[in-house]
Amino acid sequence: MASNKVLVQQWLFMLFIMSVHVVATYGAIDSATQASLLKFRSSLSNATALSNWKPSISLCNGNKSDWAGVLCRNDVFYGLRLENMSLSGMIDTDALAEIPTLRSLSFMNNSFKGPMPTVKKLSLTRVLYLSLNGFSGDIPDDAFDGMNGLWKVYLERNEFTGKIPKSLVALPSLWELSLVGNQFEGKIPDFQQSQWRKFNLSYNNFVGPIPEKLSNLVNSSSFWGDIGLCGKPLDPCKPPTPKPKRQYLLIIGILVIVTAALALLGAILYVHGRRAKTSQYEMAHDHEEKAHKNFGYDVSLKESQSAELPAGYSNGEHEKLFFVRNDRERVDLQDLLRASAEVLGSGSFGSSYKAVLLSGPTVVVKRFKQMNNSGKDEFHDHMRKLGRLSHPNLLPLMAFYYTKEEKLLISDFVENGSLASHLHGRRAPGQSGLDWPTRLKIIKGVARALACIHKEFPTLSLPHGHLKSSNVLLDHNFRPILSDFALVPVINKDHAHQHMAAYKSPEFTQTDRTSKKTDVWCLGILILELLTGKFPANYLKHGKGANVDLATWVNSVVREEWTGEVFDMDMKGTKDSEEEMLKLLKIGVCCCEWNVERRWDLKEAVEKIEELSERDVNEVGSYSSNCSEGDMYSSRALTEEDFSFLG
Repeated sequence: MASNKVLVQQWLFMLFIMSVHVVATYGAIDSATQASLLKFRSSLSNATALSNWKPSISLCNGNKSDWAGVLCRNDVFYGLRLENMSLSGMIDTDALAEIPTLRSLSFMNNSFKGPMPTVKKLSLTRVLYLSLNGFSGDIPDDAFDGMNGLWKVYLERNEFTGKIPKSLVALPSLWELSLVGNQFEGKIPDFQQSQWRKFNLSYNNFVGPIPEKLSNLVNSSSFWGDIGLCGKPLDPCKPPTPKPKRQYLLIIGILVIVTAALALLGAILYVHGRRAKTSQYEMAHDHEEKAHKNFGYDVSLKESQSAELPAGYSNGEHEKLFFVRNDRERVDLQDLLRASAEVLGSGSFGSSYKAVLLSGPTVVVKRFKQMNNSGKDEFHDHMRKLGRLSHPNLLPLMAFYYTKEEKLLISDFVENGSLASHLHGRRAPGQSGLDWPTRLKIIKGVARALACIHKEFPTLSLPHGHLKSSNVLLDHNFRPILSDFALVPVINKDHAHQHMAAYKSPEFTQTDRTSKKTDVWCLGILILELLTGKFPANYLKHGKGANVDLATWVNSVVREEWTGEVFDMDMKGTKDSEEEMLKLLKIGVCCCEWNVERRWDLKEAVEKIEELSERDVNEVGSYSSNCSEGDMYSSRALTEEDFSFLG
């Protein structure tokens, strides 16, 4: 027994060491940052939405702020999300440049006009959203000089003219760019970025052939509405009109001379430049993946780290694994301690390990650190209820370990990772995204599993409580398997409110209330994430104030532009399936209805999902304009007016 306790002490110590995250912090935000923000606000017109910006109010409190639109992380200011606030006037970039921790800026859907702000003064910014304003005129070639860490640039639906600035093309870390709905013109420059999560130049005035490198990285939807473009993935370019022979030979001679003169220099610059760009690009990916992990939303596709399972706990309680299923091989605690293990990840509830038992099976061990308010009998009873659940789309609980301070949940290992990793993780070159049939298969399985949970836990107000794409696992056939469900009764209340998906819902952020329809809201967000490929940014904000969700973005896109812009550009196999995709989009929006009374219940949502097919089979239908109507579809053709219910 003494040796067991030594092993227990070693296990606890090693678990503690592995669960510590080294997070870079800058200390508390001082009054200088507040002064810079107030100076910035003074340059705005109609800034009533920022009336609570006051020096007497603390700027950051952990990962939230009482200042409207202010983003904080670990008590440090890092960005502004000033969206849909009717702001106008001048964006004082000099004032913002005084804040060294500024990384993210969004002024989407306001009333700013005039030339492009001098954003190059904000050299450390990673994310820039200026869409849906009235900015106009040519953008200077040097507008983005020095912003080498910039990942995302969104300038959609403004009135910009002229050519794409050279400094934007040269950004080494850029992986998302959208210039939709402006008046840019000329030829598309030769972007050198090797990977894109989003790239869209639709509805501008570009002409000429699409650069070869881009033609192999993006699909035709990136160029819709640019009638002067040609070449793959659009229609082939027409052959040029033959020129006089002498002029033709002269041009060839000049090209040969220029090519020869630049060959050596080009080779040298390519080698050095390529190394630098690759390094910066990978750093950008690592930073974003680290941010997701720090917020309990791990979407990384990196290989797991090797580890040893720690030796156990030594709090004097009986050290025993409690098995809740009879269809799994039983092992004792020592078998688990001797297993080879890998760290799978660490989220807001604790660490996860992949353990290969000596007897052969592979299991996942999850250590939960925020269940200390649960009594032993209560915990045991609830785990037994979870063990009795049986559904092909639910991850069965195999066993658990209980002490007053530590809890372990043991389940099967699912080999294909999470849905989040497939939607948002970094893919290998040539690896395609999830196609439409696979995504429909996934959402159908999720809906069936959610219905099972609601049936088996009728007394719980939140039968799932934590439905999000990182908790949807995929087996080798891409069958979805839900995990981390029905844990609300045993998670510490304060921690649940800070981290669980259900508590990002509008009813909780506004009224501190949840219901079974809150799970439906989470299902709706998951549907929109699956269709758009966009990460639900509201899940990265903890606690209240996380109201700006994916549904808001879909709302704005559907209202302002052709609905085809909503869908993930990486989704393959969509030919003849757009109508079914639009039906699922409508289901997602109706599940995300802010008014809980008008929001669909789970039964209706599941029924509508089950009606969907991989491809259109008969007549082309369209949406009704009311989520509460029993029949979603009619026999007339689809128009944008059918989405007026979003307005």
